[in-house]
Amino acid sequence: MVHIAALLAWASCGLADPPPRPPNVIVVFCDNLGYGDIEPFGSTLHRTPHLNRMARQGRKFTHFYVTAGVCTPSRASLLTGCYAQRVGMHENPRDGHVLRPVSPYGLHPDEVTLAEVLRSQGYATAIVGKWHLGDQPEFLPTRQGFDTFFGIPYSDDMTQEAGQRLGDRLDGARWPPLPLMENDQVVEAPAGRDLLTRRYTERVLQLIEQHRDRPFFIYMPQAMPGSTPRPFASPEFQGRSRNGPWGDSVEELDWSLGQVLDKLVELQLDRRTLVIWTSDNGAPLAADPNDPRRGSNRPLHGRGYTTAEGAFRVPALMWWPGRIPAGTTCDELCSTLDLLPTLAWLAGAAPPTDRRLDGHDIRPLILGEPGAKTPCRAFYYYDRAQLQAVRSGPWKLFLPVADAARHPHYRPGQPHKPLLFNVVTDVGSERNVADQHPEIVQRLMQLAEAARRDLGDAGRPGRNQRPAGRVGDPRPQVLSESR
Repeated sequence: MVHIAALLAWASCGLADPPPRPPNVIVVFCDNLGYGDIEPFGSTLHRTPHLNRMARQGRKFTHFYVTAGVCTPSRASLLTGCYAQRVGMHENPRDGHVLRPVSPYGLHPDEVTLAEVLRSQGYATAIVGKWHLGDQPEFLPTRQGFDTFFGIPYSDDMTQEAGQRLGDRLDGARWPPLPLMENDQVVEAPAGRDLLTRRYTERVLQLIEQHRDRPFFIYMPQAMPGSTPRPFASPEFQGRSRNGPWGDSVEELDWSLGQVLDKLVELQLDRRTLVIWTSDNGAPLAADPNDPRRGSNRPLHGRGYTTAEGAFRVPALMWWPGRIPAGTTCDELCSTLDLLPTLAWLAGAAPPTDRRLDGHDIRPLILGEPGAKTPCRAFYYYDRAQLQAVRSGPWKLFLPVADAARHPHYRPGQPHKPLLFNVVTDVGSERNVADQHPEIVQRLMQLAEAARRDLGDAGRPGRNQRPAGRVGDPRPQVLSESR
């Protein structure tokens, strides 16, 4: 372990000051929270004083991306530093684009996760919240680098009642009551959905106390605002916001963050801890996009579950007093792909070299180094296996596609031409300038073809794709008879 070796070397040489301890890391990953749902990113509806404080004391990232408009592939990318298409977590024949209960599929145990990289450096590793990368024992967090797991194995709306409505489809008749798990055991079923945010927060505070004397990595994938039309909040927050259940849940998420920041300050760990706060994808939006009851992605275009900017570009804040310059903004392109390599280097480790990764080291962007630029030459927007768009610099090109059923701009049966937007100056993706910039269209088309060769595209396998994990006899996660 690098930091222990450094301490031994320091002691043997009689040096005056030990090398700095690698930073603690807390990653808060909200569910379906939109770009425009919090005050630091323009919301005038939801009250988020603790996020305001985080932005004031830390750094705001205005061009921070996830790699999918839905849960499972987005989470796979954060933990592996790879596009979901590379690690086989973008779709499967049984579940479609997100994993369902009792699925035979999950993140392959041979993949190297962020938790495994940090644990190799002596970190205590924990996940508190929503996993959604496989509910079978072979795929659970404790098999993927986490010392402990407290939370639910998939989305909170994947309940027994929802499965009964599906019947035989997606094996719905076998879905169990929503399980709350401690490591690899179900400890409560059904889990109380309205108390998830509060219980997750309490557990994270306990973990910070427990590991205050050693480096720790806490991954906190919140369940809220969630996938259902009615998000959940604890009784203390119900009815408090000006935007119904969605606003109640957002304001409780803000409270949760405040509790975490306050605990770090109380234990004098704030200057030793990097906190990253973001969302797994944009808000799904109501049928009327001007109705805020299912979130807001303003001023970006489009809704979650698509390849629109409003689905892939998410609010992101980073906080590390004394290291991240306070009250600053980063407008450079970066993404969750970058977290594994960046945090590996911060922890004193090298990212895995025996496999292809897609992320970059963005320490200069996080630490606000003057003149720092994105290392990302191209960023790809996939809908399941279909490549729909590519971004390079300020330019985003939507590619002509045959099947436009879930496309944010094209409609089925209509002729499709390339659409080019400058997503820096045209924040709402309103002005197609493809005809004015044929050379940029051609350059991005070439980048798209490179992605097709590497990661595949709609029936065309890529050269460097790896399989998902699979088991032969999946079983529901249920309470044991002894409980």
